[in-house]
Amino acid sequence: MKELFQHAATTDGITVRVTVNFLPEQSRVEAGKWFWVYHIRIENHADQAVQLLTRHWQITDGRGMVNFVEGEGVVGEQPIIPPGGSHDYVSGCPLGTPYGSMEGFYTFRCEDGSLMEAAIPFFPLAAPATAG
Repeated sequence: MKELFQHAATTDGITVRVTVNFLPEQSRVEAGKWFWVYHIRIENHADQAVQLLTRHWQITDGRGMVNFVEGEGVVGEQPIIPPGGSHDYVSGCPLGTPYGSMEGFYTFRCEDGSLMEAAIPFFPLAAPATAG
């Protein structure tokens, strides 16, 4: 699992794994636009089902500019993840610099009605260096 997902964080039995890739075909470097795709797997190792309600991202570019992104669910879904289950999704992030980072947390509603936050691990966004 570590080979596929380079970054992971576990909070109260919820593991969030991330892998990220730079997409040169979606980037326009000459125009100052870089694009990454990230794959997230959320694993429920707790003893009750959880429903992902909201996402909270902190996206930092190479100049230190921070953008906070919050919203319901992920890619239009608010999945319910049973004990022992997982949910995968893929999304993307554009930046105006060739490097930056992302991190954050998800808010879940547990089967017992309580709310919990699970950390999304810090992961770097870095375009490969190109010879000029």
